[in-house]
Amino acid sequence: QVQLVESGGGLVQPGGSLRLSCAASGSSFSIYAMGWYRQAPGKQRELVAFITTDGSTNYADSMKGRFTISRDNAKNTVYLQMNSLKPEDTAVYYCNAGAYYSATYSPGYWGQGTQVTVSS
Repeated sequence: QVQLVESGGGLVQPGGSLRLSCAASGSSFSIYAMGWYRQAPGKQRELVAFITTDGSTNYADSMKGRFTISRDNAKNTVYLQMNSLKPEDTAVYYCNAGAYYSATYSPGYWGQGTQVTVSS
C-alpha cells in the first residue's frame, strides 16, 4: 500500500505557472507508474498525465506542451509542472500510484487532492 500527499496548489493568474508535488510513502515508489488526474466542478475526473516506471511520459492532448510530469525515485516524489495556465485548468488535482500495461494507465492509490484555481 502507498500513501500519497499532494502539495503546491493555489491561486494563479492566467498565463502563470504552478508546480504540484506528490510525496509517496509506505511502499516501493519506483514500482508504480504515477499519474496526475484532475476534476473540475460538475465534470468527471480526467487523466492529465502519467509517467511509467522507466520514465516514459504521456499527456492528455490539451496539456501537451504546457504541462510536464516528472519523478524523482530517490525522493519518492512525482511532480507536475504546469505552465501557460488557463481558467479551464481550474480543478482539484489528484496524484495517483498505479500501473501501466497494454498501453494503458490503470489507476490505483489516490491522494487527497490539491486545488488549482486559475483566475485574474
